[in-house]
Amino acid sequence: MALSICILETDHIRPELVEQYRGYGWMFQQLFAQQPISAEFEVFNVIQGQYPEQGRCFDAYLITGSKYDSFGDEPWLQVLRGYVLARYDAGDKLLGICFGHQLLALLLGGKTERAEQGWGLGVQQYQVLQQRPWMQPRVEALSLLIIHQDQVTQAPANATVLAANAFCPIAAYQIGDQVLCWQGHPELVADYSRAILDIRKEHWGEQVCRQAMVSLEQSHQGALVAEWMMRFVAQDQALLN
Repeated sequence: MALSICILETDHIRPELVEQYRGYGWMFQQLFAQQPISAEFEVFNVIQGQYPEQGRCFDAYLITGSKYDSFGDEPWLQVLRGYVLARYDAGDKLLGICFGHQLLALLLGGKTERAEQGWGLGVQQYQVLQQRPWMQPRVEALSLLIIHQDQVTQAPANATVLAANAFCPIAAYQIGDQVLCWQGHPELVADYSRAILDIRKEHWGEQVCRQAMVSLEQSHQGALVAEWMMRFVAQDQALLN
């Protein structure tokens, strides 16, 4: 039986990239389709006010990345905060990526803010600090694509930090068997990152973008993180192989 995953899409991608990449929800669907654990997905764009109908249940809820600040005050974001807290209080499993990682930390007692380090772009490598049974295949370090200027600077009190590097000391965390979050973007591909770097070159600066472009020559392990996420969700459902 396939897992059911609700994707709470918290942004729209740039218009010039829609034809090729459609949206963050679609990117996640493409990524998870490659994993050994079967899953079905429904995408709800919360900026447009889309949510599952009342009483609808999923095996997990995934909050995507976004250009918005997790600590912002936009009306749609206030609604999302209430919805996510209700899911947490109900015991539902929650997955957070980038913005979602930051939002969940903020809602559950941690701290998220602008990083003194500035923008993180390209590919970065992280040390895996904790090994868990659902982290299969097992690695000691992994690389992920990133695009962020905000970071979790204090994890919730009941969270366990799973991955870190010098630039981002709280790059992944879990809260029991209910919450799993990553600062990096497993759903992105290098060509998408190259396109964003090219579009925003004037904003980020020539040197920063050049360094990020060079880093994109490295491999990244988004597919591995996606498999871990599905194993995390499935760990109590006898679906692991």
